[in-house]
Amino acid sequence: MRKKVIVLGAGLVGKAMAIDLAKTCDVTSVDINEESQKELTTIGIAIRQIDFTDLQALNSIVKPFDLVVGAVPGFMGFQTVRAVIEAGKNMVDISFFPEDPFDLDALAKSKNVTIVTDCGVAPGMGNIILGHHNQTMKITSSECLVGGLPVVREWPYEYKAVFSPIDVIEEYIRPARYVQNSKVVIKEALSDPELIHFDGVGTLESWNSDGLRSLIKTMPHIPNMIEKTLRYPGCIEYLRVLRETGFFSYEEMDIGGNKVRPIDVTAKLLFPKWKLKPGEEEFTVMRIRISGTENNQQKTYEYNLLDRTDKTTGTLSMARTTGYTCTAVAHLVLDGSYSRKGISPPEFLGENETNFKFIMDYLEGRGVKYKQAVH
Repeated sequence: MRKKVIVLGAGLVGKAMAIDLAKTCDVTSVDINEESQKELTTIGIAIRQIDFTDLQALNSIVKPFDLVVGAVPGFMGFQTVRAVIEAGKNMVDISFFPEDPFDLDALAKSKNVTIVTDCGVAPGMGNIILGHHNQTMKITSSECLVGGLPVVREWPYEYKAVFSPIDVIEEYIRPARYVQNSKVVIKEALSDPELIHFDGVGTLESWNSDGLRSLIKTMPHIPNMIEKTLRYPGCIEYLRVLRETGFFSYEEMDIGGNKVRPIDVTAKLLFPKWKLKPGEEEFTVMRIRISGTENNQQKTYEYNLLDRTDKTTGTLSMARTTGYTCTAVAHLVLDGSYSRKGISPPEFLGENETNFKFIMDYLEGRGVKYKQAVH
């Protein structure tokens, strides 16, 4: 019997996940914007419209389903996950909200539900790979470099957003945490830029971002961990100017008697600049290096991903790499292969060899290939 799955959010990633899950499940897509859902109806996906801030309506709408998949903007992610937990439903989520997901752990356990958070590409797949190697290695360092970029570099930003503009801006303002010599170091986002060459792409610029998230709590024994975001060289200066001028501020200003948050104006202005035009292609690049001791030998595992827009279906790479990680895990929860109660960051998924292999095979079956090398 086909399982019933509800996908909250019909943006570029939410839509890709609904289409993927519909191959084996009965899927309902929910969003406030009916226009973004129209193409889903042509392939047999049911659609509903609600305002996700109406938590009572959200609680009610998820109850008939076997699994909830979350793809809402980060600023509403925490309250959405909490509403799903209170409804007593299992969930896999990619909203990447700024709050600590473990604040919901006790509630999730009391409701006896499985909630997998941050289940995208990074955070997400990077955590799963680290969790996998943590079972067999004494890890001394982990580095994850990741970015999603347009193929055509268009002045001035040379960037296009697949996610909500405010979620992207959060990367530029949220303090970056990493672990160095077993101590948590906090620096401003966009700090410590470094030029790095990637085969098939060229030179990109990396900088500190707050991508470790749950790993700081769940992997305290690893003395060195860092995640950095990748962009085309030169974009940092534009972003620093905007940030330091106050364009990313959440503090309200009085403009002609109206209260306005600068970040809302900035997001409104940037969205048309960052929106991919029809037919535009982008790619996701990621490099993970995990070093340590395994079977009394020093080893470094390196994973490289270079994924591009699927020209056949038009599915964007960031939607594929983020969304298909989430849908792979959704299948594991649906069939009972993963049933840990409470809040589960993705690294917990990687601990089981069978589940790790399933996720890797699932992604490869959809053309998302992580190339592994051992040094």
